Amino acid sequence: MSGEAGTDVPLCDIAGENRALAGPILAALQRVLTGGQVILGPEVAAFEQEVAAFCGVRHAVACSSGTDALVLALHALGIGPGDEVIVPTFTFFATAGAVCRVGATPVFADIEPHTYGLDPADVVRRLSPRSRAIIPVHLFGQACDMTAIRAIAEEHTLYIIEDVAQAFGSRYQERTCGSLGHAGTLSFYPTKNLGAAGDAGMVLTDQDGLARRMRALRVHGSEVRYYHREVGYNMRLDALQAAILRVKLPQVPRWLEQRRQAADRYRRLITAAGLEQFLCPPVVLPQRYHTFNQYVVRVPASYRDALAQFLKSQQIGVEIYYPLCLHQQECFRRLGYRQGDFPQAEQAAATVLALPMFPGITEQQQQRVIDACAAFVARLPQPARRAA
Repeated sequence: MSGEAGTDVPLCDIAGENRALAGPILAALQRVLTGGQVILGPEVAAFEQEVAAFCGVRHAVACSSGTDALVLALHALGIGPGDEVIVPTFTFFATAGAVCRVGATPVFADIEPHTYGLDPADVVRRLSPRSRAIIPVHLFGQACDMTAIRAIAEEHTLYIIEDVAQAFGSRYQERTCGSLGHAGTLSFYPTKNLGAAGDAGMVLTDQDGLARRMRALRVHGSEVRYYHREVGYNMRLDALQAAILRVKLPQVPRWLEQRRQAADRYRRLITAAGLEQFLCPPVVLPQRYHTFNQYVVRVPASYRDALAQFLKSQQIGVEIYYPLCLHQQECFRRLGYRQGDFPQAEQAAATVLALPMFPGITEQQQQRVIDACAAFVARLPQPARRAA
């Protein structure tokens, strides 16, 4: 991709990532197919060990998706009917959906506007005698305020399950996200910092007993084949996915630095174009290693959707993560929340826009994105060119 006028700029470039590693990926697939162990087995075990070492934890339990990783962690921690789990209302649906799948109730909390992570003060306001866990989501690649969240959890005897789906390799105070709670859940969906060729997930933990229970739960509650202590799930990871991910894992540090460099270029290009009051770039807080799984800007709510459609018409990939908060979803109306209950999250849902971001995106491609944004803004009346 050259970045010249008329050239597509995708939101992410999965095909390019796979193409660059085609030889090693095909060799890994051939190794698995020749060996014949295509579900769990030595390939998955090796991948678990490698990710555990990368993230600085004792155990990594591979499973079939990031959503299943959340369910697995919640179930293994004994969370179920009658329990409440505090989750951000501004996140992907799976965070709260997994809570419902184990029979517990999601309790929504507002976010901090700069990190999009849970607002610790609002978490405290949402606590009740039924609270059992907190799920901080390191959204878009930047860590939540884990010092405050860990203090709340310790004071109130709550579990912490980190949702690290968008933050593989991100760090908080030099500790890798996913190693800061009782469990950390990963998604290897193809668009993630480490992406498979389909669905795949994992749970990280330092607790031996928790890891053992999750390993059993992912295979119908069985530690010994055909003998079941409890009812579990079919959440096994395919060895083919593990083999692909093992090829990609050593590339992750380089890819993350490329994402961070691209984020710096976006900020420079936005400033050079005089757009920082309309296209408000993300804020990176101290003691965070932001990996920019998405590059999310803020646009005035009145123009966000129109800008998104304009960029798409210019063959520039954009996405809105997320146009609706979870408390506004039809399936959660029964919980009784109202418009205005979570002002920061609702403002984010009205103003966020993700621009193209992937390892290897060129400055020319990014320039084309910002030039297209500038062309859109040039059509607006002067008073409209203000930040959200």
